[in-house]
This record gives sequence, C-alpha cells and structure tokens, in this order.
Amino acid sequence: MTGYKEKAFELLNSHIKNQGLIRHNLAAGALMKALAKYYRKDEEAGLWELAGLVHDLDWEMTQNEPEKHTEPAAEILRKENFPPEVIEAVYRHNFHANHPAPETLMEKTLYYTEEVTGLIVAAALVLPSKKISDLTVESVMKRFKEKSFARGVDRGLLLEMEEKLGLKVEELIKIALPALWEIHEELGL
Repeated sequence: MTGYKEKAFELLNSHIKNQGLIRHNLAAGALMKALAKYYRKDEEAGLWELAGLVHDLDWEMTQNEPEKHTEPAAEILRKENFPPEVIEAVYRHNFHANHPAPETLMEKTLYYTEEVTGLIVAAALVLPSKKISDLTVESVMKRFKEKSFARGVDRGLLLEMEEKLGLKVEELIKIALPALWEIHEELGL
C-alpha cells in the first residue's frame, strides 16, 4: 500500500489547490484506517485509508456540477491502477448523484462517516488553542447538536449511520478524535 499512498498524496497535490480540502482528505484517510480496525478489518486498513485519502480528489473539478462528483476521480484512479475496491468506494460515495448505492462495508463506511471530519475540524478551530487534543466527545456532540455550526456537515448521514452501520455518532467521534490526533501536524491542529 505504500506506493499507492505516495501516489495518493501526489494526486491530491496535483488535483487540489485548496489546502483545507487536502486536509479533509487526509482526515478522511486517517478516520477510514481507524474504522477498518474498529470493524476488525486490519488486513484491509491500507485500502480503507486510501479510499478516504482520495475520496474527494475531483471536488474542485466538479463542485459546480455535483452530480458528476466522483466520476473524474474514479477515472483518474483507474488510470493510476488503484485497487478496484478503492475506486468503487470513491465512486459510490456520491450515491445521491444516481451512482450505485454503497454495498460493501468499506463503501458504506466512507459514505456515512467522512462528514464527521468536518465537524471535528470546525470544533477544533473555534477553540482558543485550535487543537484537536482539547476536544472531547461531549464537546463535539454539543457542536453536532447546534444546527448553525458547521452547516456544511450533513448531519442526516451521520444519523443514518447508526441504522446502516450500527455505529452511533458518539462512538464515531470517539474513534475519530484519536485518529485525527495522530495526523494533527498535517492538519495544522
């Protein structure tokens, strides 16, 4: 997976100019790796991490045509010979654009959980310290309940997650905080 991970970083830096979006992809990669371990898919943790790392690879290309989001990313990843599981997870995470629904555990996990990274980053940024280490599950949950906070975060997906993945929002945050802390320097938090 090492070669793919290096290629993922190259692709992020060549296709994304917005550093915040790059950090979102890094956070999603760290979260997906932690969730692979949570689901006892340790042998697949590298694949899960890759899917998170490149899931919004084409966002800047498609942000004005959200129905096309993930199509260019899937094509880029195919040309770079990324594993089919990663390509499919990336493609299906834009399920609302008439793409096939997520089916595998990895696909569903990416689709339902990556939104929490935006909530956590926003919650850290409003702290005086701006550090993930100063967040708690309770403080992030408080922000989750404030509908006007981090409005871009799709709370509906996070609430659906419990039914689809058997994972509560609090539990996801408990997994995500240490995962994001591991890469806090890359996130600048």
